[in-house]
This record gives sequence, C-alpha cells and structure tokens, in this order.
Amino acid sequence: MENTSFIMMQSRKAASSFCNGERLAQAMANEMLQQSEQKSMQRSVTFIQALALVVGMIIGSGIFLKPGIVLGNAGTLYMSLLAWAAGGIITLASALSVAEIAAAIPKSGGLYIYLRELYGEVFGFLLGWVQTVISYPASAAALSIAFATYSGYFLPMNGFQQKLLAVAILAFILIMNMISTRYGGIIQTLATAGKLVPIAGIVVFGLVSGEAPGFAGIQTGAAAGAGFGAAILGTLWAYDGWIGVTNMAGEIRNPSKTLPKVIFVGVMFVMIVYVLFNIAIFKALPFETIVSSKTPGAEAAEALLGSGGGAFITAGIIVSVLGALNGYLMTAARVPQAMGERGEIPFARTLRQIHPRFGTPANALLFHSGLAVLYIFSGTFDTLTDLLVFVLWIFFTMGVFGVFLLRRKKPAEKGGYRVPFYPFTPIVGVVGGAYILASTVIGDPFRSLTGILITLAGLPVYYYMNNKKKGEPAS
Repeated sequence: MENTSFIMMQSRKAASSFCNGERLAQAMANEMLQQSEQKSMQRSVTFIQALALVVGMIIGSGIFLKPGIVLGNAGTLYMSLLAWAAGGIITLASALSVAEIAAAIPKSGGLYIYLRELYGEVFGFLLGWVQTVISYPASAAALSIAFATYSGYFLPMNGFQQKLLAVAILAFILIMNMISTRYGGIIQTLATAGKLVPIAGIVVFGLVSGEAPGFAGIQTGAAAGAGFGAAILGTLWAYDGWIGVTNMAGEIRNPSKTLPKVIFVGVMFVMIVYVLFNIAIFKALPFETIVSSKTPGAEAAEALLGSGGGAFITAGIIVSVLGALNGYLMTAARVPQAMGERGEIPFARTLRQIHPRFGTPANALLFHSGLAVLYIFSGTFDTLTDLLVFVLWIFFTMGVFGVFLLRRKKPAEKGGYRVPFYPFTPIVGVVGGAYILASTVIGDPFRSLTGILITLAGLPVYYYMNNKKKGEPAS
C-alpha cells in the first residue's frame, strides 16, 4: 500500500510538473511569437521622414481656409496674428511635454501607450478603441473625399465618381504602406515638400508686394480682442495632428532622441509658416475680403499670381491633403497593432501580425482602410469625427498632464530629454486643452455627451477581452 501511495503521489507530481511545463512552454512560445513579430518591425523611419510626418499631418487644408475665420473673430490684423502665435505656443508647450513622455516610453502606439502606462489599462484602451474603430478611419475617409473634391477643380465629377476616386487614392496609399514603411515615408516627405511650394509662393510674393490692402483696412474691423478666445480656438484646430508621429516610435531610428527633436522642430516650423502665411494674405487682400471669403488662400494666390493662382493653390491643397492622408493611414495602423500585441482588441492575433516579407503591420492597415471605405460610401465620416472631437481632446489633455505623473513614476535617465521650463510649459498645454474642452461643451453640449457615450460603449469590449485573457493559461 505504501508503495502504491508513493507511486500515485509521484505520478501526481509528474503530471503536475508536465502540465506546468506545458503551460510554461506555451507561454514562452507566445512570448517568442510576440517578440519575433516586434523584431520584424524595422526601425526604417529617418529623422527627415519623421519630421515630414509632423509637418505633413499638421498642415492640411486648414491654413488655406482658416485665416478669414480667425481674423473675423480676432477683430484686427494684429490680434489675428497674435491668435496664431498664441495657438502655436499652446501647441508647442503641449508638444514639448508629450515629447518627454515619448522619449521615456519609446513604444509604437503613441498616446494609447502613454495613457495605458500612466493612467491604467482602461484609459489607454478607451482611447485606442475610439481611434481604431472611428477616429482614424473616419479621418482617412474625410481626407480621401477631400482629395477627390478638390480634384474636381481640374476634372469635373459627380458624387459617385468622387467616391470612386477617394477609394482609389486610399488604395494607392494603402498598398505603398503595406509594401514598405520606407515607401510611406518617401511619399510623406515628397508630399510635405510639395504642399510647402504654394505656401512658400504666397509668402514670398506677399511679403515682397508693395501693396498692403489688408493693413489699410484694419480699422474697419471689430474691437480688438472681441472674439480673441474663439480666434485662438480656430488656430488650435489648424495645429492639430503632430502627435501622430509618436505612434511610429517603434519604427523610428533612436526614438528617445529623435522624437523630441522632430516634434519641437516640426511644430516650431509650422508656427512660423502660419504667421508668415497670414501676413502675406493681409498684404494681398483687403480686410473685408479676407473676412468674407471661404477660400482666402485661393483668392490671395489669384491676387498675387494672376488667373493661374487659383489652380496653383488648389493643386497645393490636393498635395497637402494627400500628405495628411498618408500620414494618418501610416500612423493609425500602429494603434490596433499595438492593442493586438496586448490582446486588448477582437481579432488580436490577426491585427498584431507583421507581414513576414514586408515587415509592415499589413493586417492593421487593411482593417483601417476597410473601415474608411465603409465611411466613404456611408457618408458618415464628418459626423463621426465631429462627435469625437471633445473626447479626443480629453485624452490629449490627459497626455499633456501625464508628464507630471511620469516624473513621479519613472525618474528620467541621465542625459535624457526633459521638457524645458517645467512645470510652466506643461501647465500652458493643459490650460490650452482645458480651454478647448470648455468651449466645446458650451458650444455643443449634446455632441460632447454623445462622444462620451460612444467612447464608453467600448467598456464591454474591454471587459470581455480582459476576461478572455484571464481564461487563457498561456496569457
């Protein structure tokens, strides 16, 4: 009996060891799979390409359309310029603050990863949820339609034909980014350089122009500062988009040093360009024309360059939108890919996979593009992006504030990047974000609440995936 008991006891130990060993082997296999997938994401994005992402994702069509709106709210030329500078300073303060987090946590996924590590998994998931399912694909759809719409200036099309062209240009950008991240970087660099050509043309011809009708008419405007807050709000929308480059941290060469540099240089460059562009417009057009025009950039181009100015500026807008579309698609796919690596999203195994030959997140790119096509044909992209503006700024403001949490949780490495003039710099960024949130709630409380409800709809998905991970021994 004793021998039998001893044999049974040893058998149980052996079986237990075998099961534990099997679980350990499975866990190690999963870990090796994730590591191999991550290693195949090559650090192929150069400093210039990363800089092109920052500049290209900020400068869209807004700079060509916003000057009149900002001027109308600011009241005078000088207050308008001050509003553009103030918006740039707020953006720069936010950028410098997030850059410290990006340097300390140089992982693909950007703000999703930062919120996850600084505030907890739920906050990171909710941002990743709205970015993956709605925000990024809807923005890609909107930019694709914008490309087709502006192309109608040269090639008249009906509504269905515009949608087909929108899908075609989206497919082209998708294929290039699936084949190689380097190709996406090249497109971004060329498109960013191309979009600066019409801006540079207006700036140069405007600044050397002897005429200055916009300056002569400033006394006819409203009282200085009457809508200065609204003017700053208008400029902040035009500065949006720079944070997308942080999604690419896992593929940028030496991200801890490169990210702070490209963010600072990119935002500073755009701020200078915006101010100079507005001065050039003020020298080309009368005050009343700027305020009343829906396309002051095009009218300034015609005034400075003749009848071909409209075509010149329209071509510039098309290239500008193309660059923004490439930037959004290129950076957006890194969020579901990062969520897939952590098992936080349905079809995680598929979305996290890196193409074995091309080394790109091909499945995540296809997923985003597929949703974008649905939004293009449904025509819901503008509504969806408008609904989520408030929510995205909540997360963005949390990201800027996160630098305070970072310094408590993770002491900076020796020689690492630190935000200058701390704590005043992040405070400026947080105050700017809070101002946008307050203005949005006051201006459209129903839309703000709807955006929150859409975001919270992701919670059941989070808890389902979390319970699913707990039920898998290998996890």
